[in-house]
This record gives sequence, structure tokens and C-alpha cells, in this order.
Amino acid sequence: MKSTTDELIPSGETASYRSNPYRISEFTLIRKDPEYVGRAKAAQVYENARRSGDAGKAGEFYQVLGGAGIDTPVEELMKTIGIGSVLYAKRPGDGSAREYAASCQKVLGGLANICIEYATRRYRSNCVNWGILPFTCPDEEIQLAPGEYLYLPGIRKAVETGQEQVEAVVIGTGGSTRKLELWLK
Repeated sequence: MKSTTDELIPSGETASYRSNPYRISEFTLIRKDPEYVGRAKAAQVYENARRSGDAGKAGEFYQVLGGAGIDTPVEELMKTIGIGSVLYAKRPGDGSAREYAASCQKVLGGLANICIEYATRRYRSNCVNWGILPFTCPDEEIQLAPGEYLYLPGIRKAVETGQEQVEAVVIGTGGSTRKLELWLK
């Protein structure tokens, strides 16, 4: 999807909520993908379970990793693999709501953005400042769909060592997998 930051967070109707990050986050992508907030919150339930040590609930989520050939025990996965939402847009970053766009994604449990390119360095920097991995993908025909999962093996080490390219595994809704090259520069 092609999104400006004003489409990520509509600037007019949300102005009165700018001091309430939880309330303003309810408007994230409301015009482009009205179901985004619900899906992001659903992922957040699993991340909260992981953080609280609830192996039963977190284990429900980790079952999807079987599609990527991961058969690590749930307790070990809970120590090493976070759960969050990912936003994909062709060229995000234009618009007036850059800071709110990044912060609202984080409030909803966002862990990464994927795009062809960022429209502005400021928006990319806002993503980094909020702890959202700012990936680019050179494939202009990238096909990512709601409900698919992105598995990033070794992402912590890649970030720590300044690695610029990583290989992700996209796990489809039926369990099929495919590789996806992403850039962190």
C-alpha cells in the first residue's frame, strides 16, 4: 500500500488526541486498512503473553514457525523471538504526522516497517527512535498480505553488528514459505 504519514494517522480528526498516544493509535491506518488496529492488537496479546511467561498463549503463536521449519521448544522461543506487527507501504513518510505515525505503530506493538524507500529521512529516523526496524526492499513487486508472518532469524545480531542486508522468511496463511531480502540501510 502507498501511504503518507497523514494516511497512517489522519491529522485533522485526531488533533485532540495528540497528547494521548493510546487513543490516537486507534486511528492508525483507519482510512487505508480499517482492520490494521485489530490485527496489531491481536499480535500484542501474544507478545504480552510472551513477556509475562505464559507459554500456553505464546505457544499458540509460535506454532506458525513450524511452517519455517522451526521446532525449538516454546520456552526457548519465548526468550529469543519477539512478536509484533509489521507495516508495509511503498514509500511512507510524506505528510505532517510523521512523529505520530511512528509512535502509534509502536503503541500498537509495531516492530518493523518495510518499504521500497522512505519518502523522508525524518520518518525513517522516527521509526528508529521508536524502536521500529526500518527495512527497505528493492523488489517493487513485493507481495505481503495481512495475516502473513515475517520471521527474521538472527535479527538482533544483525542490528548489533551493523549488518545491512538480512534474509527474512515469509510464512503464508497456509504455512507456505518464501524468502525475502530486506535492507537495514
